[in-house]
Amino acid sequence: MKSIDIKLSPCAILFVVFIITISSCRAPQELVYKDFKSLTIEKLGFSTSAVKMDLLYYNPNNFGLQLKRFELDIFVDNSYLGHSTQEYQVNIPKRQDFLLPVRIEVDMKNVLKNALGSLFGQEVIVKITGTVTIGKANVYKSFPVLYEGLQKFSVF
Repeated sequence: MKSIDIKLSPCAILFVVFIITISSCRAPQELVYKDFKSLTIEKLGFSTSAVKMDLLYYNPNNFGLQLKRFELDIFVDNSYLGHSTQEYQVNIPKRQDFLLPVRIEVDMKNVLKNALGSLFGQEVIVKITGTVTIGKANVYKSFPVLYEGLQKFSVF
């Protein structure tokens, strides 16, 4: 019997590695919103205020991700509460809950006019819209954010 000696060129090896890498990559699933924690007032003013909170999310993916940027508008009982834009890297562990720190610039005239009663322990409809940019290995993709649900919170 004759043995066959196969020699692959470096280009062929790179092509095979490239095909295996591409076929193993999947688009990440959307993060799952769970709850918000530790609502604190950072700055209180007559025209604008700043509120900080941690949003609890779950990563359903079998791989870790990096959050690069998010841009969110927050509404309470259909009244515009404020806007949050943040651009920094947050490492997201695979198949685990994680906290996302958010700072919101609040338009106080809208709060005082429309949503003041909501801040005193009643259940309110919270709506969050915007985009979030997540990825892995410096390859990022933007996803739309649209959450609406009943929340109970109190400033006091």
